[in-house]
Amino acid sequence: MGFVREPAVSGMFYPDDPGALKKDIERYFRSADVPPVPGEITGIIAPHAGYMYSGQVAAYGFKTIVNKPFDTVIVLAPSHRIHFEGVAVMEKGSYKTPLGLVGVDEEAVADLVRSSAAIRPFVEAHKGEHSLEVQIPFLQSALKDFTIVPLIMGTQTVDLCVALSDCIEGVIRRGRRQCLVVGSTDLSHYHPYSTAVKLDSVLVGHLEDFDVPGMVKDLNEDKGEACGAGPMLTTMMVSDKLGAQHSRVMKYANSGDVSGDRSAVVGYVSAVFYKS
Repeated sequence: MGFVREPAVSGMFYPDDPGALKKDIERYFRSADVPPVPGEITGIIAPHAGYMYSGQVAAYGFKTIVNKPFDTVIVLAPSHRIHFEGVAVMEKGSYKTPLGLVGVDEEAVADLVRSSAAIRPFVEAHKGEHSLEVQIPFLQSALKDFTIVPLIMGTQTVDLCVALSDCIEGVIRRGRRQCLVVGSTDLSHYHPYSTAVKLDSVLVGHLEDFDVPGMVKDLNEDKGEACGAGPMLTTMMVSDKLGAQHSRVMKYANSGDVSGDRSAVVGYVSAVFYKS
């Protein structure tokens, strides 16, 4: 079986009871009115807060891949707990959630590690990080048999996003897998509701327009905020390199829409990238 990365935030960010977790995600999916995506999905942007706050937004994105034939999901997430340079990968073993184990695609990981010195095995970065973990139960609910390539970004420079996107594209093209890329991010943090909506609308607009240069420019000029800017940009870049021509923002909301407290909110978005 190898190393098992135990869940760090079950019972806090989402239920630790399998039945309750499954019911919650099914309810989120039922409540998400999602029109069919007219093409092949290459990437998804999803939030990573507690399901009470961001689960419904996440469901809009993940519902687009229900029962799709993806073999490997490359999950990109930011590091909140520790600082390190480059990208930390878990090279073998599995991620555990209340819904079971999801194995690491060891062949794809080995290919990635060979492709860049910036990508290195560093399991400590994974052990307590929530931003990647919370994507897994949604993937387990949407897909059947799949493995993951779990990547946590310690630094999120544009240069790293470009290099990482090149590496991921290469692994996908060299492999025989049907791959999906998931970029984990929340948007602005702890602004008043109206300020958050204004800030978030800038980045949501760039997602809708599939505008990587515009996204980079406005992030650099602090016109929008995203704690997972690196995963978001890398997902957009990989999708573009794989031939995606279209994007669709599936849902935007913030914590104030759920809690009713609009004094200091966190923004959430789900989006998909696809090719005709």
